[in-house]
Amino acid sequence: MTAIDTTPPLPAEPGPVPDAFAASRKPVMGQQTWAWIGITPFMIFAILFLIVPTLYLVIGAFQDADGHFTLQNIADLFTPSILNAYWLSIKVSLASALIGAVLGFFLAYAVVLGGLPAWLRPTLMTFSGVASNFAGVPLAFAFLSTLGRMGLVTVLLRDFLGINLYGTGFNLLSFWGLTLTYLYFQIPLMVLILTPALDGLKKEWREASEILGASSKQYWTMVALPVLFPSVLGAALLLFANSFGAIATAYALTGSSLNIVTILLYAQIRGDVLHNQNLGYALALGMILITGLSNGAYIWLRARAERWMR
Repeated sequence: MTAIDTTPPLPAEPGPVPDAFAASRKPVMGQQTWAWIGITPFMIFAILFLIVPTLYLVIGAFQDADGHFTLQNIADLFTPSILNAYWLSIKVSLASALIGAVLGFFLAYAVVLGGLPAWLRPTLMTFSGVASNFAGVPLAFAFLSTLGRMGLVTVLLRDFLGINLYGTGFNLLSFWGLTLTYLYFQIPLMVLILTPALDGLKKEWREASEILGASSKQYWTMVALPVLFPSVLGAALLLFANSFGAIATAYALTGSSLNIVTILLYAQIRGDVLHNQNLGYALALGMILITGLSNGAYIWLRARAERWMR
């Protein structure tokens, strides 16, 4: 007699569970069409106000007044006066970027991790959002009214404290005066950029370091600062590019007394004495290269920082 196997069959292995929302997440043809329509205004804006002007500047930098090809405009960039203008702009941008990065870092740290009252953070973020976009003629007028030779703070220091601010060598219409003015929007911009990075520091990292016996100094020097370094350096590069391309504030504040490259560029394109439009295009091309390298490095560093913050 043949034995009958009474062992119950094993249950079949469960197959993949269909995602009920997968189909709804896949865009259909109509949704893709509306998505392209939604992005069209941005693409038109970028083409008309970014790509086309940039191409126009690049072509004009290699032409003379009659439209003929020439390398003279590029060669003129290496004259002493233009090199000095570039170098002065780089120094102002570096000074404002470094000082703004340091002060902005400690300001953001104070409201995010410093244990200050909770209402200070939204107040600071609101102010930073406004101040980072406050530039141009209004900012120059505000500083002239505050720290000019007859500004409010200058007069108060002279009349009540006996301090002659301009007698100490300070001058608002100078290198450090322009740097101080730029800091008004550089520091808030650093706060806005760095706050998400500070929020991304995981509590588990600090707890793990404390369990292993690390001090607070060791945690910051060996864990937190190495993680934050790409974000801080990238933000400083963005501050550099932000101040390097500024013209309205510098022109309204100093006029032509400070020979930075943006003012020289304005004089070459719109001026009556130094008018050479194609040389102005070459100056703009040099600025595009410098700011492009700075922004490219910022994007690369931001991508590195985001890998740690995930």
